[in-house]
Amino acid sequence: MTRILVFRTAQILIDLLVLSAALWLAFLLRFDWELPTQMLKRAMFLWPYVVGLQYFSLMLMGVPRFAWRYVGLREAIRIFGAVGAVTAFFFMLRLVAGVVQYRWGYAQYALLPLGVIAADSALAFLGVVGVRVVRRVGSEEVQRRKLVRHTDAKPTLLLGAGQEGLLVAKEIANRPELGIRPVGFLDDDAVKHGSVVHGLKVLGAIKDVERFAALSGAVQAIITISNAPGAAVRKISEQCQAAGLPAKIIPGLYQIVGGKLNLTRLRDVAIEDLLRREPVVLDGEAISHDLRGAPVLVTGAGGSIGSELCRQICRFNPGKLFLVERSENALFEIHRELLREYPNLNITPCICDITDRARVEAVFAECQPQVIFHAAAHKHVPMMEWNPGEAIKNNVFGTRLLADVAHQQKVPVFVMVSTDKAVNPTSVMGATKRAAEMYIQALASSSHTRFVTVRFGNVLGSAGSVVPIFREQLSRGGPITVTHPEMRRYFMTIPEACQLILQAQTMGRGGEIFVLDMGEPVKIVDLARDLIRLSGFRADEIEVTFSGVRPGEKLFEELSADEEKADKTRHPKIFVGQTSAPQLPEVVRKLELLSQALQNAEARRLVQVLGELVVEYRPNREDSEPKSLPAPNEGLQLNPETV
Repeated sequence: MTRILVFRTAQILIDLLVLSAALWLAFLLRFDWELPTQMLKRAMFLWPYVVGLQYFSLMLMGVPRFAWRYVGLREAIRIFGAVGAVTAFFFMLRLVAGVVQYRWGYAQYALLPLGVIAADSALAFLGVVGVRVVRRVGSEEVQRRKLVRHTDAKPTLLLGAGQEGLLVAKEIANRPELGIRPVGFLDDDAVKHGSVVHGLKVLGAIKDVERFAALSGAVQAIITISNAPGAAVRKISEQCQAAGLPAKIIPGLYQIVGGKLNLTRLRDVAIEDLLRREPVVLDGEAISHDLRGAPVLVTGAGGSIGSELCRQICRFNPGKLFLVERSENALFEIHRELLREYPNLNITPCICDITDRARVEAVFAECQPQVIFHAAAHKHVPMMEWNPGEAIKNNVFGTRLLADVAHQQKVPVFVMVSTDKAVNPTSVMGATKRAAEMYIQALASSSHTRFVTVRFGNVLGSAGSVVPIFREQLSRGGPITVTHPEMRRYFMTIPEACQLILQAQTMGRGGEIFVLDMGEPVKIVDLARDLIRLSGFRADEIEVTFSGVRPGEKLFEELSADEEKADKTRHPKIFVGQTSAPQLPEVVRKLELLSQALQNAEARRLVQVLGELVVEYRPNREDSEPKSLPAPNEGLQLNPETV
């Protein structure tokens, strides 16, 4: 405590000495180093008042609380404002008191000559900022020497000299334990070439990474562009690979909060980076209006989509957040994570099967939600082909139960998460999701609840999805199995999908099916080859084999049916399907038939009745079978392990 007191006192004394020196130097400069006796008296008289007022202004602006070693542009602006306010005061005083001094001669001692005011303002600003800059430079030099002494620190090229690059350079300078020694920036903006960013020179263009790696001795590269589109990340990572440099990438823009960057989240370039698009721009005010202070309930809260929805909902400070999940372990993990990140929020974990009416009603009675996000579902296509009864029970009747209780309790908003597999479905899973959509639409027409459906395609990195399976196969040395060389899917990252779900729920009036812009479909085989390259393997080191299309799968997915005629909304990445809602009595009648078939547990009859409810369901469509397989001379073989 004594050490801190001494340190603070020393900082105050230094500031007072700097301000005093600035004032006296201003007088000397104004009078060419020959201060008249009258001006000497005036300077002596005004000295404590001027310096005291300037320091008081610095205190009002919070300048003494700033850490000197981290002084930057923001702190310099505050200091400029504090000094400028005092300068304006003395300038106005000079103009007013100039008239008064003819009547009261002593008033002249309260006046500063205009030249002194101008000089003192400049010198005080430069002095106060200067001592802090000296402290910062000294601190960074100490850090640099520590970094140099780190024998295992890796020489590193930073790719991208923008704002995120500056944050990375600062973080590296402040944390020598990271073992990173930056040797310079590369940036494709020719204007920046030769400039210095946080003590590091911008050496040249990223396309010349191989040459600059050889010149600088760099052994790795960090991509410091958090919002780069996937095509740019792909190009940069390929250039780094050609140069023999392992490439890492900083977190996405949504993970950089308040200008702070945590480089412990630095990671290798992933397949998600190659497919990402422009960052989603949200209408935060509209989302906040619905969520802030409101009780929110999320089903499937332990799943990939549900858990990310919970993370993003927490950013809008809901009044209560209820996590509904039937998997105990998944619920435990997301609840623990959210409590750690948001300790002040009221977060309640609820183990609950959405097909259990008594339990669902009990949860609703406790939560009394104003917004429901329904993300619970069985989603694996082949698994649901083998277990159609479970798909119907969970996806159809679980959704119906939730929607009925929400309708009865007049919950304001109910958002159902759906899938592109519900469009012209060829699988049980897709047909059950379409049946759930139909019931939601039918109920919306006669309900106080605003029912909204959000439909999108595959989500990268979600549990059981293609990328984790590919990685597991790579860890065993391959082969990577793909169902068909022409298999294509739409892909979206989990955060992007959840951001757009939150945005879509602010738009619906009830009964709409919102379709998210998934970009261009991607060949699964190209995804596999990208992952092979990103894992450090050559294309000929890991075999890619084709196993044939699985039951229920299509070569191409659709985001909306032709008759839905999806139109644009006010958000460029969200469309709304213009489809007529089915009649509730007819949907309920067919659901009763489906329920009877479910009790009999006869799979063939279940699929038949499901087809009567979802008339576009075609389990035996031609495109559910491969039209051709690669010829043997293409070096590919069949493998029963499918993706």
